[in-house]
Amino acid sequence: MIQRAGLDIEVTAGFDRESAISGADFVITQFRVGGLAARAQDERIPLKYDIIGQETTGPGGFAKALRTIPVAIDIARDVERLAPNAWIINFTNPAGIVTEAITRYTSAPCIGLCNVPMSMQRMIAAGLGTDPRAVKVEFVGLNHLSWVRRVTVDGEDVTRAILAHDLVKREFERAAGAYGPEVPGLLQALGMIPSYYLRYYYFHNSMVEEEKRHVREGRGTRAEQVMAVEKELFKRYADPGLSEKPAELSQRGGAWYSEAALACISAIYNDRDEVHVLNVPSRGAVPDLPDDAVVETNCLVNGTGVHPVAQGPLPDSIRGLVQHVKAYERLTVEAAVKGDRDIAYLALLSHPLVPDACTARSLLEDILCANARYLPGFGRASRDTW
Repeated sequence: MIQRAGLDIEVTAGFDRESAISGADFVITQFRVGGLAARAQDERIPLKYDIIGQETTGPGGFAKALRTIPVAIDIARDVERLAPNAWIINFTNPAGIVTEAITRYTSAPCIGLCNVPMSMQRMIAAGLGTDPRAVKVEFVGLNHLSWVRRVTVDGEDVTRAILAHDLVKREFERAAGAYGPEVPGLLQALGMIPSYYLRYYYFHNSMVEEEKRHVREGRGTRAEQVMAVEKELFKRYADPGLSEKPAELSQRGGAWYSEAALACISAIYNDRDEVHVLNVPSRGAVPDLPDDAVVETNCLVNGTGVHPVAQGPLPDSIRGLVQHVKAYERLTVEAAVKGDRDIAYLALLSHPLVPDACTARSLLEDILCANARYLPGFGRASRDTW
């Protein structure tokens, strides 16, 4: 692929993390503890309790965070020791929670990246028939819990036009399933464009029923669908003559990740003074949250680092949900770092999609039992002895 592109790049592959990190300028982290089998587990367990089973949202994201955070912190501590001037560019989901764990518990500079902001910007540009470079979007919130507050094209505010645009409404109507007809009224009332991950909150019951139907019909959860896609993809990649992106890759998801990462890296390395939507500690940019809380927001990026743009107080319509989810995220980070069952229980109890204390307790037991091999710090306990 590199030869076909005519690039002078050397790629080396190996399994020695220390040699890979030593002396690096940037360390990109993208891994999945437990593989897709663990993700499928994360998606199925919450469905028992009529809660959405999803990779990053709700109890599924909680389980993934518990497995992932200890490994992410180990990598960050290697970066501190072996490449003290390097930036960690974290793709690993749940990206906001993992980035907060690294920034709170290590000194390694870390930026969390997600493809959703860039995907939404491209969708908006397509709706307007405009060059994406002319479209500026103002994001606020958390990773997979963010809203576009303002859209400008060449400096002109077009937010109202976008909220009423058929393409935007269709995207969210499709995502909301049975509740699609409610989308225009929701957008008008909010006055903001929600990330499509907000469907798990705004249309939770519909999402649960859709996921259960897929399982009943034999289509499986999203992880199980991705396993089938990857099986075919890896057959293609096994061919050393393959020199173009396989068509199957479009079914895998994750569009724009490479562009988002390289643009951010270039802005830092080449001191470009560009604005990117990133996951970084708020540092006062969102005054409704602690300064060290990681938020997803517009940032000025240049050779001196990443500087979140001040957003002012959150609108009343989203403040409570953002603070609610951030409380859950902070407890999840603490539980993963300390291996503490009580804190883990409080984290699940704090999540807005978990209805009560009994459900939180049962979910936690199921998650810890299913992931015992990856969570030795939590030990083992039964409901009778807890």
